[in-house]
Amino acid sequence: MADSDDGSAPDRSDHESDEPGGRQDHHEHDSGHHHADDLETLGVAVLTVSSSRTRDEDAAGDAIVAALEAEGHEIATRDIVRDAYDNVQSAVDRFVGRSDVDAVVTTGGTGVTPDDVTVEAVEPLFEKRLPGFGELFRRLSYEEIGTRAIATRATAGIADGVPVFCLPGSENAVRLGTEEIVVEVVGHLAGLARQA
Repeated sequence: MADSDDGSAPDRSDHESDEPGGRQDHHEHDSGHHHADDLETLGVAVLTVSSSRTRDEDAAGDAIVAALEAEGHEIATRDIVRDAYDNVQSAVDRFVGRSDVDAVVTTGGTGVTPDDVTVEAVEPLFEKRLPGFGELFRRLSYEEIGTRAIATRATAGIADGVPVFCLPGSENAVRLGTEEIVVEVVGHLAGLARQA
């Protein structure tokens, strides 16, 4: 990997830059290495996709909110929509169009039943896909649930310059995805995605 812009070699004791050539400057921060373009505090939209849950019974949505707020991020908006293609797509499209939303996290609708349509609804909004998110999520899930991890189609991408993460509907899956992946990368991705 090439040296960073300031001429010093990147610190390889922690995460290396995921950008070819290691272009970003590295500097210490409470939660690990951050890059110059990272956004420290994000406004996040949380969407629960469910035809049965109410806000009072939305443990998965609550888990996303708790994990993000614990990292200092703010919940710009939160909603629940029924499992239907148009509902999901219009909600995510509305969220990414808001000036106070830097990232979107959805829960539900990523499985293989006929009414699991989140992936189909959201992926057409992506101008860039982030296949590594689903790959890493399934790898971590495999450690917990074995080969059943292949039944999740968790996905992520950039829609209108905003990172969107689509997680399964179970509370355990959401905790895993949000705490182990989303909070670690969301500021970095949001900063990169909004570069002109």
